[in-house]
Amino acid sequence: MRKLLVPLLAVVALATAGAAPGAATKTVTISKAGYTPTAVAIATGDAVLFKNSDTVAHTVDLNSTAGVHCTATVPLAIAAGTSASCTFSSTGKFRFSDPASKKKTFRGTITVSAPLVSSLTVAPKTVVYGNNAKLSGKLATGQSGQSVQIHALACGDTKSTLVATITTTANGSFSYAAQPLKKTAYTLSNKGLTADASVGVEPSLTLKKTGRHRYSLSVAAAQSFSGKVATFQRYRPALKRWVKVKRVTLGSGPAGGPPTVIAAAKFRSHIRSGLRVRASLGSKQVGSCYLAGRSNTIRS
Repeated sequence: MRKLLVPLLAVVALATAGAAPGAATKTVTISKAGYTPTAVAIATGDAVLFKNSDTVAHTVDLNSTAGVHCTATVPLAIAAGTSASCTFSSTGKFRFSDPASKKKTFRGTITVSAPLVSSLTVAPKTVVYGNNAKLSGKLATGQSGQSVQIHALACGDTKSTLVATITTTANGSFSYAAQPLKKTAYTLSNKGLTADASVGVEPSLTLKKTGRHRYSLSVAAAQSFSGKVATFQRYRPALKRWVKVKRVTLGSGPAGGPPTVIAAAKFRSHIRSGLRVRASLGSKQVGSCYLAGRSNTIRS
């Protein structure tokens, strides 16, 4: 029984030695003329499939099997019309050859590199609540068709969430339109290797003139700012800066679609008409999960 069990376990191990989900597979075709192609470039976790299209059996030997997991014992004895594959979990250059042939066409190399995210940009780095920030980058391998996972850790949360899985395009490029609800750290991962980026969020402030000396202010975010104090400002051209007119306490506003919460205020100001005015919400008012925000500019 012990003698039968060992071969059975070996068969199971070989059957499960394929590439991991999301990994790429490159094919090397074997013919009577040799290997096509003779040079293969892959990333760690990817596989190489050796496909014998000849009418006779061929053998594929590797100069090293460190970090290599194949569906058959190396050297691979591949019968006519069949195939075998190897998955590479470590970086380096691996040489493969057919010991029965001295032709150069029956010798090749597999170059395995780490699929690092070589570049990552965020534009813009700060958004107003409800707007998008574009995360974009490129895999160092330049491979298309690779899966990149995006996790988000919002301010105040203790665990990140998978928000998207995207596929790289030409030259290994990828992009994602993120819409953070508050300050959020994004992690982009590819086969265990990661790159990080953060996006700051300002609450959305909307200022309106509702009548003579009358104004309304609404503040939208993923948390309530009811009870916080905004500053109504006017622009002084002589000083080239904004100055305080009055402070406005926010209360509960109309219901917003989840997860949006709206705080609002109606107030009066007797400043003369025609001035440029706006409202702002300072850093002490917004707390740690938001950046200070300001409204649109209107005429008094």
